[in-house]
Amino acid sequence: MSEILSQAEIEALLASLAAEDSPVGEFGSPVAAPVGVGAPTMRKPIAYEIYDFRRPDKFSRDQLRTLQMVFETFARLCSTNLATYLRTPIHIELISLEQIPYEDYLRSLKQSAFIVFSAPPLSGEAVLEMEYALVFAMLDRLLGGVGKPVERTAFTEIEKPLVLALGERMLMAYRSAWESILQVDPKIETLETSAQFVQIAPPSDIVITILMEARMGDRRDAMSLCVPHMVIKPITPRLSSQNWVSSAGKRTTPLLRRALTQHLYRTTVTCHARLGRTRLHLNELLHLKVGDTLTLNTPVNGKIDLLVGNKVKFRGKPAVRNRRLVVSITDVVSEE
Repeated sequence: MSEILSQAEIEALLASLAAEDSPVGEFGSPVAAPVGVGAPTMRKPIAYEIYDFRRPDKFSRDQLRTLQMVFETFARLCSTNLATYLRTPIHIELISLEQIPYEDYLRSLKQSAFIVFSAPPLSGEAVLEMEYALVFAMLDRLLGGVGKPVERTAFTEIEKPLVLALGERMLMAYRSAWESILQVDPKIETLETSAQFVQIAPPSDIVITILMEARMGDRRDAMSLCVPHMVIKPITPRLSSQNWVSSAGKRTTPLLRRALTQHLYRTTVTCHARLGRTRLHLNELLHLKVGDTLTLNTPVNGKIDLLVGNKVKFRGKPAVRNRRLVVSITDVVSEE
């Protein structure tokens, strides 16, 4: 038997191989098959996701979505608190929320003021960052100005307590924003004017950065929050949309009611003691002079009204104590 293939046998062998394997183009894309050969088989696209092992993700998408809702609430409450405190409209809007290494966050900052705070029972510290232009604009407004910034990068001894007071107002919003997930009690630890002194996490650790924009008048300035992953890690199981929605109607906890009661107890109200009433003609009112006597409708031993706001809440009798005129309450007026 001859071991040399004829030309016809070689062409038949090549044709059979071309029918089994689809030809491939120069860059890996399939090309058209020759006439008389079966259609090539197309490969399905492979689904994949880019993952950087140098910057691993610590939070899932659902957890990031919950954190975004928390800090959107913070931005809204912070706007309300600062607008009341500064007596001018101010709007704070959340721009972005990311998880990045701490060194990348520090590298992105310009000249800013940093309020480092803790939030027990969570361990660790977080930082509230504000550009100097925004801080000095708020200080100018707080001191009676129109909100004009000052070109400085340091605070005087008078300005530092005012900046801390602004931070306290913002942390009140921080506490309220987290109350549906965890009751935290944020406290300011220190005020820094340079990023190199703000060491709340190792450079390679993952942190949550919340970039916000503050609009006050015609000004637009940036501010941000930075919370290390290790601070939120103990409560990550609670960071789900389902828990957020289910807890929406359960925010009135005993601790919250007790806190509200304590705030109400410290609230000051104005009380007025009304000795009585009388009616005068306008002519009589115009001719009143020192020494004239007005007859009131209250009897000599009668009770006088004690008003809180514009409503009569108590009744009592006038008396003298330590050379001061006082009212001895005898009756409590019911709402009916």
